[in-house]
Amino acid sequence: MRQLFLTLFTTWALAASVSAAPKNIVFFVVDDMSPDTGAYGNPVIETPALDALAKDSTLFSHAFATTASCSASRSVILTGLHNHANGQYGHQHDFHGFESWAKVRGLPILLEESGYRTAQIGKLHVAPQEVYRFQTYLPGQARHPVSMADNCREFIAAEDERPFFLYFATSDPHRGGGTDKTSPYRPDLFGNLPQGKARPGLKRVNYDPAEVIVPPFLSDTPETRAELSHYYTSISRIDQGVGRLIELLKKAGKWEETLFVFTADHGMAFSGAKTTVYEPGLRVPFIVRNPYLDQRPAWNHAMVSFVDIAPTLLDFAGGYDAVKGFSKHPDSRRLGRPRPGDNRGPKAYDRFHGRSFLPILGQTEPEGWDEIGASHTFHEIQMYYPMRVLRDRQFKLIWNVAYKQPYPFASDLWAATSWQAQWKK
Repeated sequence: MRQLFLTLFTTWALAASVSAAPKNIVFFVVDDMSPDTGAYGNPVIETPALDALAKDSTLFSHAFATTASCSASRSVILTGLHNHANGQYGHQHDFHGFESWAKVRGLPILLEESGYRTAQIGKLHVAPQEVYRFQTYLPGQARHPVSMADNCREFIAAEDERPFFLYFATSDPHRGGGTDKTSPYRPDLFGNLPQGKARPGLKRVNYDPAEVIVPPFLSDTPETRAELSHYYTSISRIDQGVGRLIELLKKAGKWEETLFVFTADHGMAFSGAKTTVYEPGLRVPFIVRNPYLDQRPAWNHAMVSFVDIAPTLLDFAGGYDAVKGFSKHPDSRRLGRPRPGDNRGPKAYDRFHGRSFLPILGQTEPEGWDEIGASHTFHEIQMYYPMRVLRDRQFKLIWNVAYKQPYPFASDLWAATSWQAQWKK
């Protein structure tokens, strides 16, 4: 009996210590990036921090955004609901004005109910605040990921018994910043400074256009190569931010108790990728390091999508009910308060569209993860072209709902020299 008691007590104590283990979450999401890192097989691009992270993590070979548009995609990340259920059909900023329905309860609120302190830095690009409310909003220049990481130092190292959720979002490698006037092809700068300058505190990594890898869906032209070289430089800047953030987590003694996820909101900002539901638009890098997983396979070939992110993070936090497919917290089934006279959106919902992939994170070929769904309705406000997608291992169906109308072009992709060179031909 004494031996039995000791065994039971030891088992209970071990279970208690595991359940009480700190479980912080860092979700690092970048803007308009395909799986273009050394770990994903690109031999040219320099991403040492991401490659080192990948060696200590699980890489997903079949991770998909649910839509290749910034605001719409981010709303799915932060709700676990497709856009037709969360209401964020298109861009949030300026005159586009899309917002999620106020009744929806976003991931930061669900994690707060599970005992987390939450913070956001960089690009948010979703609304309204009552749906996506973080407790702390950290300042940061979204084109300078190293300074962004430095601004997270106090939040990470705070003397607080609660675990933390840090939502870290860069604006790189999104197009922007004008064109490179030193090049005869006038490529977009992708957020890089003109004249080959580097931001203070950052190393600029330049690429020879002749050396970049042109993906098969793009035309191999001097214009395309010139733009890809700037896209690569922007990604190398992101890599430095990843390295600094990991360094700060280690210095604070938080690294071995923090789930670290790296991904992009959707694929690269080139024609045939962004704003489409073709593979280059939906396929994204997806690197997950679970510090409590002893065996971390190099690859996981499950087909996961962005509706699976919210349930997975909530599962890691201990707040996910796998049977009901939603939060364990009793308040989570309360819908948010709609604005007066606003009856849009679901009357009620009590489950995510996705499911947690935490139980299969340590597997390479998990069963039952062989299909995903996706959709697209708007990008910019004038870009109404609804598409719905079902994809499995062998086939992909794209339903162009309003197929008789012209396909609309995103303004930044239309202006791209890589596209204009082809258009003029």
